[in-house]
Amino acid sequence: MRNPFIADLTTHVIADPAAGISEETALRLAALPDTDLPDLIAGAHAVTAACASGDFFTCTIINAKSGRCSQDCAFCAQSARHDTGVATYPLLSKAEMVARALEMDRVNATHFSMVTSGPRLNDDEIDIIADAAADIRAKTTLSVCCSLGMITARQAEKLHDSGVTRYHHNLETARSFFPEICTTHDYDEDIETLKTAAAAGLSACSGGIMGLGESWPQRVELAFTLKSLNVPRVPINFLNPIPGTRLANRPLLSPLDALKSIALFRFILPAADITICGGREPTLKDFQSWVFPAGANGLMIGNYLTTRGRDLAADLEMILSWRGLRGQ
Repeated sequence: MRNPFIADLTTHVIADPAAGISEETALRLAALPDTDLPDLIAGAHAVTAACASGDFFTCTIINAKSGRCSQDCAFCAQSARHDTGVATYPLLSKAEMVARALEMDRVNATHFSMVTSGPRLNDDEIDIIADAAADIRAKTTLSVCCSLGMITARQAEKLHDSGVTRYHHNLETARSFFPEICTTHDYDEDIETLKTAAAAGLSACSGGIMGLGESWPQRVELAFTLKSLNVPRVPINFLNPIPGTRLANRPLLSPLDALKSIALFRFILPAADITICGGREPTLKDFQSWVFPAGANGLMIGNYLTTRGRDLAADLEMILSWRGLRGQ
């Protein structure tokens, strides 16, 4: 590496990943010019190899309940406050969710998540999700995850007992920027949801969306919030502006800033699983394979909630090529 600051920091993080780096140091990394990005990516790759799980994973989701959400999240196509033409339907049947999981199991995905719109589900809907989870666990090798909004302790325990292993609930952005994105619930409600899930034995999964209009210090702030909560899996999304939403005219993040964001999160969260999710196709374009050396060890494949993902075969080929480079 040409940059001694990055080289020394990489050695420090690998030697003591639990200590990690300070917020002040992370802000120095975030302020580095693009000319230092190759070194930053090289350092992030070394940290991933030394500190993160050696198992590469692939996540898939199903939009199990769509549209008419009461929340006003500025980016969301499913908010009832936005006119986006998105499909709206109630919770899918158990059979429909299980059928989709079986499809994903056949392409060797490792994780399957049932995702629903709205701030929360009622107990009857939770029962359907739990029954589907138990069936998926019995019929596939998939790890079962859920993203169902805010949950009670009893609901979290029911999901855990049914075989759900991970609960996903994004913070979306830094606390200091959150009022610019959502005004219909408080940031602390999202944090409490993660704590409720963890208390029930569910592994927490939480991250955010880069490119909402937040600053680099606010990206650092989000990463350190996740670190303080001991979140073991962090999904990173990139804004894909949807016509009809408040952020419809927001420009895409540049590929360099997207890769820098991934690397920055890796330095702050050395041992976390970092998953690259929605928005990578329009944001990264031909640079999608670079998410792996930049610090990611997981990828969401298939379609997203309201937008189409990249061709599944192309993603699987990209993953196989990366594994081949790593000798896996």
